[in-house]
Amino acid sequence: MSDPGDDRYHRPGTEFPDGFLFGTATASYQIEGAVREDGRTPSIWDTFSHAPGRIEDGRTGDVADDHYHRWEADLDLMAELGAGAYRFSIAWPRVQPGGSGRVNEAGLSFYSRLVDGLLARGIQPWATLYHWDLPQELEDLGGWTNRDTAARFAEYSARTVEALGDRVAGWITLNEPWCSAFLGYAAGIHAPGRTDPAASLAAAHHLNLAHGLAVPEIRRAATNDPTVAVTLNLHVVRAADGEPGGQGGDEAVRRVDAVGNRIFLDPMLHGRYPEDLLADQRAVSDFGFVRPGDLELIHQPIDLLGINYYSTSRVRLADGAPGSPVFPSTQGIEWLPETGPLTAMGWNIDPSGLEELLVRSHEEFGLPLAVTENGAAFPDRVEDGAVHDDARVAYLHRHFVAAHRAMERGADLRGFFVWSLLDNFEWSFGFTKRFGIVRVDYDTQNRLVKDSGRWFSELARTGRVGEYNVVE
Repeated sequence: MSDPGDDRYHRPGTEFPDGFLFGTATASYQIEGAVREDGRTPSIWDTFSHAPGRIEDGRTGDVADDHYHRWEADLDLMAELGAGAYRFSIAWPRVQPGGSGRVNEAGLSFYSRLVDGLLARGIQPWATLYHWDLPQELEDLGGWTNRDTAARFAEYSARTVEALGDRVAGWITLNEPWCSAFLGYAAGIHAPGRTDPAASLAAAHHLNLAHGLAVPEIRRAATNDPTVAVTLNLHVVRAADGEPGGQGGDEAVRRVDAVGNRIFLDPMLHGRYPEDLLADQRAVSDFGFVRPGDLELIHQPIDLLGINYYSTSRVRLADGAPGSPVFPSTQGIEWLPETGPLTAMGWNIDPSGLEELLVRSHEEFGLPLAVTENGAAFPDRVEDGAVHDDARVAYLHRHFVAAHRAMERGADLRGFFVWSLLDNFEWSFGFTKRFGIVRVDYDTQNRLVKDSGRWFSELARTGRVGEYNVVE
């Protein structure tokens, strides 16, 4: 495990090649607000956030960062920071209210203006088609446990790309389907808030199918030869055999890797479900929702694999351990607490995990890669009109260096999108956690560039990682 004094991830002066994309990222429900305007209908996150006790601070994304009304100023801010690309997500219920049928021209028009505004400022638009805001009407019909939702997603994708597919540089089908399936349907801590492990496995398959059905629609409808991708939050899971009393670390890693990573990687990129995954999950599901021909539909060629990375975990076998509710069939596996510095989320800071993940992905899949999310929440404070977020500067510095080290080891890394451009509605944590390189005052909606934003700006403009002061 790395630590703040690990010289491998200090390396000021690290230079990225010409053409490398330095971007920022956001998600529609987390920033847009305007949830009842211009024909938008409710998503599962509207429903979930309004349910008592679901969100830590009891707040919702009804207003969030009010980006729907402030998008032009936010794009000006992006241009001021020198971002070369912007990864945003499109709200399905804004474009296709109810999740099927007619297209909402007012919703599409918002995203069309956004794309044009980005291009006018020299910023590449990268659009994510699904970042968790499933139309509530589709959830009422079973959500991702219902096979038809995958077909509805393909239709929505087609209509969206038909409207914007002459200008968007990169299309990402799904963001973190693992979270959609297992946080939403197994653990119930994300929308729609269900706690049914069997349902979560069906949801995972139908998300895979949605991706596979959408890719050909994107290629058919786009006219500008875009990059077609998917974004996965891959887990860096390590054996904890070195712990006192530790045992079976490798077997524990295998089981978590199967349901945490390979449940999406293998069908999407190899055209199969791992046999060990099916064996592990037999007591929960027989995978009878997989129909003949599904794996061929899922296994579509993509141009790039997007990887979201934040932290690592350590596991071992332990008699009587309950496992984790977000990883079905992990009874008898114990997660050990990570040591060392932590973010405000309680996640350990370990840039070596990002390097390892990028190299592993390169060696197994041979695809171009992008870090589509990486960043950290810290308890920022405004002092004398500034946010001196040294810990976030150090975090970003070390993770950009880790990405560069992976490139030196052969990984074909094309870009790095910092999470997040703005402080925002952080899902079940509400507004209690701040990831942004730009601070948002939620009472006034004023924006304030943090020191981390200025550090990113220098990197984006020069392609060179500058110096920073190590924060212990």
